[in-house]
Amino acid sequence: MPGSKTNQKSTGKSARQLLFSEALHHRCPTSTITGPHSPPSPTQSTTMSDKEQSITMEKILQEITAVSRRIERMDASLSSLTLETKSMRSHIAGFQTRVTDLEHRMGSLETQVTTHRDRDQDLLYLRSKLTDLEDRSRRDNIRLLGIPEHEEGIDIQTFLGSVLPKLTSLDFDPPLEFQRAHRVGPKLSDTSLRPRPIIACLLRHNHARQILQAVSKHGPFRIGQHDIRITADYSKDTNERRKAFLALRPRLHQLGMKYGLFDPARMWVTNNSISKDFYNPDEHRPQSKGQRRRETSQTTRQQGSGSPRCGNLHPTIRKGQSQITSKTNDCTPLIHRSLAGCM
Repeated sequence: MPGSKTNQKSTGKSARQLLFSEALHHRCPTSTITGPHSPPSPTQSTTMSDKEQSITMEKILQEITAVSRRIERMDASLSSLTLETKSMRSHIAGFQTRVTDLEHRMGSLETQVTTHRDRDQDLLYLRSKLTDLEDRSRRDNIRLLGIPEHEEGIDIQTFLGSVLPKLTSLDFDPPLEFQRAHRVGPKLSDTSLRPRPIIACLLRHNHARQILQAVSKHGPFRIGQHDIRITADYSKDTNERRKAFLALRPRLHQLGMKYGLFDPARMWVTNNSISKDFYNPDEHRPQSKGQRRRETSQTTRQQGSGSPRCGNLHPTIRKGQSQITSKTNDCTPLIHRSLAGCM
């Protein structure tokens, strides 16, 4: 039959193909027949992927090696930084100890300053009180300046009792009496020098006051060719204050201010219908407007300069602060160098 013949032919043909392929396989077991457009074999793709993987692994190993080297450098830098940090901690601990010590010392100094300030106030009060008591004890005294040496003779009290009524043109009732009278200082061998002043302590205070009032109205006086001055007797501090006040008179007159000096040492000044009393010469230094403006600007510049927190520190605290600042500046470059080594 024709159909059976066709099937037999196709079956024989397929068998021959199988035999031919087996023969080729036995002869070239690893070879493959590929055409010009056939896809790559599995063996070729495996070989290419192995090369790519080896290249990638080499790159990864190189990067790991570089990272490990950087880590080693960082470890070395961190170890040096750790040592420097420890030294800085020791320095800071020393600074804290010093600051604590300075705080304790500052506390004790503040206590001492407060105590001394209170004592200074007490001393000023006691000094002013002593000066006032000394001035009060000298209220009955008068000082006579310019009387030639040996003019008084043997009895100085009798001489003054006869001369003072003539000089002052006063009629004393009862007559003048003295507790004591003498010249101040050692005797002079050379009579050409300025004569020594005479201090006389009157028995009655009203007589001393009358003499001083007459001096303010009619003085100075003369004995022969000699000018005689009569003044009140004051303590040393009061005399110094009076001299300082008297030195201000030319300046006050130049500025057109009215002034007056009263007992024992009080200056009265009037400026633009405003009057004020001064008991201390340092309270009043008359100045022109230009001088006041210059001093005000200088004071403002001085107050603006410097740190307001350090302007009034005790020298010990200021020294400790400078030491801490210098130590901190010494440690700062070490930190920068250590951080630069880690980069």
